[in-house]
Amino acid sequence: MNKLSSKYGRYSLLFHFIIWFLTLSLLLRIAFFIWQCDEVSWSLISILRTFFTGLFFDFGTVTFISLCSIFYYSLMPNKWIGSILDKILIYFFTSLTVFILVFTFFAELTFWDEFKTRFNFIAVDYLIYTHEVVANIKQSYPLPLLIGGVLLLSAAFLFLFYQQKAFTTTFTSKSTLKTRLSVLSPSIIVALFFGFFIRNNQAEWSTNRYNSEISKSGIYSFFAAFRNNQMKYVDFYTSIHNDKAFGVIRKKLAADNAVYFKSDYSIHRKITDSATSLKNKNVVFILVESLSGSFLKEFGNKENITPFLDSLAQKSIFFEDLYATGTRTVRGMEAVTLCIPPTPGQSIVKRPNNQNLYTVSNVFKTRKYDCNFFYGGDGYFDNMNAYFGGNGFTIYDRGRGSVLSDEIKTVRHNINDNEVTFENAWGICDQDIFNKMLKVADLQYKAGKPFFNFVMTTSNHRPFTYPSGKIDIPSGTSREGAVKYTDFALKELFKKAKTKPWFKNTVFVIIADHCASSAGKDEIDVANYHIPAFIVNLPENQNQKIAKQCSQIDLWPTLFSLFHWNYESDFFGKNVLDANFEQRALMGTYRKLVLMKKEKVMILSDQKKQAFYSWNKKDNSLKALTIDQSFLEETISWYQTADFLFTNKLLK
Repeated sequence: MNKLSSKYGRYSLLFHFIIWFLTLSLLLRIAFFIWQCDEVSWSLISILRTFFTGLFFDFGTVTFISLCSIFYYSLMPNKWIGSILDKILIYFFTSLTVFILVFTFFAELTFWDEFKTRFNFIAVDYLIYTHEVVANIKQSYPLPLLIGGVLLLSAAFLFLFYQQKAFTTTFTSKSTLKTRLSVLSPSIIVALFFGFFIRNNQAEWSTNRYNSEISKSGIYSFFAAFRNNQMKYVDFYTSIHNDKAFGVIRKKLAADNAVYFKSDYSIHRKITDSATSLKNKNVVFILVESLSGSFLKEFGNKENITPFLDSLAQKSIFFEDLYATGTRTVRGMEAVTLCIPPTPGQSIVKRPNNQNLYTVSNVFKTRKYDCNFFYGGDGYFDNMNAYFGGNGFTIYDRGRGSVLSDEIKTVRHNINDNEVTFENAWGICDQDIFNKMLKVADLQYKAGKPFFNFVMTTSNHRPFTYPSGKIDIPSGTSREGAVKYTDFALKELFKKAKTKPWFKNTVFVIIADHCASSAGKDEIDVANYHIPAFIVNLPENQNQKIAKQCSQIDLWPTLFSLFHWNYESDFFGKNVLDANFEQRALMGTYRKLVLMKKEKVMILSDQKKQAFYSWNKKDNSLKALTIDQSFLEETISWYQTADFLFTNKLLK
């Protein structure tokens, strides 16, 4: 019998399992370190701290994973050890756990490839929306080969345990009460210690984001994200008195020729324009999946993958220095419908009680517009249908059987199979969703209704598949191909729209939801929030390139000013063309909240931390600065007031 196995007796298999888990976690951490070799900090202290921090979190993770087994081994009477029942339970649950963990380690590699981070709230969402995610995995990876590899590796690891006599010893060794207590008691203490005193963000010790991410345990990070999906601002972030916060923001927003309706904690105001408002123009709003500014030739790209959008930049109102508020589609949707900074935790699109808010649809509805939301997949994903349906939009999506709550009073239309030429895990191709929108716009025009049609694209998303023969990059080979196909689909949309009787009276707005990547070694990778935005088909003399630094939340206030509309507003966004516009951008992750003004960047973090940097646009680097108190208070004010208004149901 193996000496190591005999030493641990009844707990031999458990011991081998723990060593196996810690070893694989170490190898995974080494793989990530090599993967990001050009980005991580290689100082000796950084290397040691990364791996020792990782070992600490891995130990806590494997304790939680093993806890049920520890209870079983410690409570099973000696007379039943080695029985048929004992063997069946141990073989089955050990095999299942090893298989799940091997699959999880593979999943961590693919997640890192996509997001350059350990599991986070995105992984939690992926667990919820199984249809899209499973289909995406099938279309992106050779699933039979992947599952076969996981099974083969799992069998190999179990055979290794068998070779080490771990199973034999576990089934033949009796345990004294002292031994049982000596294992069970410390395990419970360790689990309680990690459960009550250790937070996942304590692994974020380094200013180099990659070192901090590699220090984490993916499984521990997953459950931490699951537990902290929503974060109340005042509990986690530096705050000031609401009187002061609202005073700062009302002053910042007052430049929009606004008259506030209330004097308390509110930003609800009437915005007036002295010029005669334009005749109601139709608006087609296109939110493009993952369209980074860096894809455009206009911003230095040499691959010529956006020829149509680059041409459009020369004959539109083009925003040259605009930044997304977040790193996910739901953040982009939140920004362009509510015109609000990114509140901490999950996007408002995903939260409960997010119906009947004051969105841009309210502005259109007061002018008798027909408001519609078009999505090529099932709008159940990311709670989109509930959010848009609950805020005044009629829904057009693929359906797939999900049902809206009876509380949401909207009409939902399915996109039929005969309207689809190509479809992947995330939905129909961009040409198909544009064609559906055109059909609906024709009906709206015939009915004499001005329309606001909001379209969400899907083609620029892994597995990056699209109809063959449309562009010179084969389907499913690269993101660059998906970007070029989306550009082609937009060109086709305009070609068809120009033949419509409603085209001359229609304004097209195109903007990205977020960048294709947001990862970097610094706390916030500023360059990976830079996105393009276009307002197309206004009078030619209004076309211009806007060089002012601004945000997604500013797009609608700017367009409404171009329409010379008078309207009520709960929006934090401002008219960029106003001579008094103060350049700034608001951005964040689900935990980091950022205010950028020119080259200065303030970052608020949970645990009531803050950091101040200067941003070098040329190399996208951050350099630490001494905290500017006035800048800090302004940053706090933007986010504290936004969170307060939503939390207290005042965005109505």
